[in-house]
Amino acid sequence: MAKTLYIHIPFCRQKCFYCDFCSIPYDPALAGRYADILCRQFKSLNGSFSSIYVGGGTPTVLGLKLLRKIFGGLRLFSRGCREFSVEANPESLTADKLALFRDNGVNRISIGVQSFDDAKLKKLGRCHDSAQARAAVRLARQSGFKNISIDLIFGAPGECLREWKKDLAQACSLPVTHVSAYALSYERGTRLWETFKKTAVDPPEDDMAAAMYEYTMQYLPRKGFRQYEISNFAIKGFACRHNLSYWQGDEYVGIGAAAVSYVNGRRITNDDDVSRFIKKAAADKSVAVGRDSLPVLSRAKEAAAVKIRTREGIDFGWFRRRFGVDFMLLENEAVDGLLGKKLIAYIRRNGKIKGVRLTRKGFLFGDEASSALV
Repeated sequence: MAKTLYIHIPFCRQKCFYCDFCSIPYDPALAGRYADILCRQFKSLNGSFSSIYVGGGTPTVLGLKLLRKIFGGLRLFSRGCREFSVEANPESLTADKLALFRDNGVNRISIGVQSFDDAKLKKLGRCHDSAQARAAVRLARQSGFKNISIDLIFGAPGECLREWKKDLAQACSLPVTHVSAYALSYERGTRLWETFKKTAVDPPEDDMAAAMYEYTMQYLPRKGFRQYEISNFAIKGFACRHNLSYWQGDEYVGIGAAAVSYVNGRRITNDDDVSRFIKKAAADKSVAVGRDSLPVLSRAKEAAAVKIRTREGIDFGWFRRRFGVDFMLLENEAVDGLLGKKLIAYIRRNGKIKGVRLTRKGFLFGDEASSALV
């Protein structure tokens, strides 16, 4: 049985300017039909999961009635679940919703703060302001949640290091246990990309973005947040188990539009058109639009590409036990190149080479290191 379960809620109050995820404006009638489909698909699940993650979109844009239906349907699978996460946005997170989550086994809230600067939030196309962001974090804590994560974005148009420092300081003044800090990505097809193409916005220079990231890697650990992956920092004991499972190459099940499952070496991708997904599922037709059977070497390479992004890197013994493959035989050429660029270094124990991991420079060029191993 797959270790983790992901459920995608594709509805949002509005599309953020930078977002290229599967999300559409909230439509109560469509959302009701979607919730019915999810609950039908929950019945096909077997066994239990070590972690469950409800993401989006914005799960909290749904009303209490639909949330009660969805989380009631998940209740059976939350028993014994070590981590049950729900994504939330500040403007739609309420005490009633938090109580419903808690009563249905949720023990981790991930809040899409992105920034505590109102001008920056407007540039990003966010629906909330900084006061709502702070209030949402405090409300989650007052509602009994001890595991609270927030997302932050750096590298917004016109942003400087001084402004990013304020965002990080504000985050650390709140009762959060986990911070995900992402560089803003200008993805083709987004509103931000269209504006960028018209030269109406200028992203920070590469040196400025690097300075923001380097400061993040220095500042958050000083405040007790250990970096355990390129973009993720956590107080001891609060690293995201769900994401760690992905980075270990574990199997997972995805339910909902655009969700992906990876079981027994097969990757299945669901239709990302929400209306079409609903119609197919309602007619008992397959909602899959992609099916890939991955040979063991492909699985091993994909796992290497994500595992290298973690602080601990890749242990050769773990890799061999997991895939039956010698890491250095599989990735010798890529390793030589990354060592030459000083993006990775060997892990040595008792004078012997036991694995590889990113260097400090490697964290700055993590995508390059990851891509080299695929």
